[in-house]
Amino acid sequence: WEINSSFYQPSAFLMMGIPGLEALHHWISIPFCALYLIALLGNCMILFIIKKTQSLHEPMYYFLSMLAVTDLGLVLCTLPTTLGIFWFNMRRIGFDACLTQMYFIHILSFIESSVLLAMAFDRFIAISHPLRHPSILTKTTVIKIGLAILLRGMVSLLPIPFLLKRLTYCGKTELSHSFCFHPDIMKLACADIKVNVFYGMIILLSTVGMDFIFIVLSYILIIKTVISLATKEECLKALNTCVSHICAVLVFFIPMIGLSMIHRFGKNVPPLINTLVAYTYLIIPPALNPLIYSIKSSHIREALLRALRRK
Repeated sequence: WEINSSFYQPSAFLMMGIPGLEALHHWISIPFCALYLIALLGNCMILFIIKKTQSLHEPMYYFLSMLAVTDLGLVLCTLPTTLGIFWFNMRRIGFDACLTQMYFIHILSFIESSVLLAMAFDRFIAISHPLRHPSILTKTTVIKIGLAILLRGMVSLLPIPFLLKRLTYCGKTELSHSFCFHPDIMKLACADIKVNVFYGMIILLSTVGMDFIFIVLSYILIIKTVISLATKEECLKALNTCVSHICAVLVFFIPMIGLSMIHRFGKNVPPLINTLVAYTYLIIPPALNPLIYSIKSSHIREALLRALRRK
């Protein structure tokens, strides 16, 4: 403990694996390793194929590249601490290291939410204004959108580590997960956390919450446009281009909303459920997104097959 009269700050926190199943951590690590490997290889494959295939140098695939980079970042943020617990029971993480991991996890989550919104906007323009699509979403515009997404995440979350650092902590230092999460750290403080709660809720609603609302609105407009199409074949073809994105949205937002609700209102939720939802939120989307887009996108599938034939 670092003590300064009335101010107490722990030198480290203790992370948690899967509660009640500590004896099975070595076996549980096998599916986790498989998911991490799929996420790493799958997202690297997506980036490689888009870079090497000239026909994929379009806004839709630029945004998919941003999604793949974000997913890689999320995987690399949680992989060391998660596997460290499962393999070596390394539960200790320094206070500043924990705040740093938390900051990057939340930034990358917010960036993923914003990229999914940008992809919804791209699908709306492509279906509603197909002739104007290339002139609206130029390469320069896509780069500007990417930089705006990055800046928005970094700036909006910058106060969070400082708000946590000003708190007084006492007694309990055990986290609920194998990674650092803002509500989880905040609950360990024995000081007034109203500012933290209020700021966290405002940022969550004004970023991820607004992103989700605009994604829903985009699809309402897309459905209205699709309904007005002349034939059933055109309607199905237009909707088919959105299936991958809809799956990615559901895979990301459902566990994220569930985890947020559990941390804020689920005091009586079993720890095992809390842990499983957290892992679903941070590990499943990076592993599934490359599979979803590889299966549903004929362009990526064909480019992958061509690359394998050359090998």
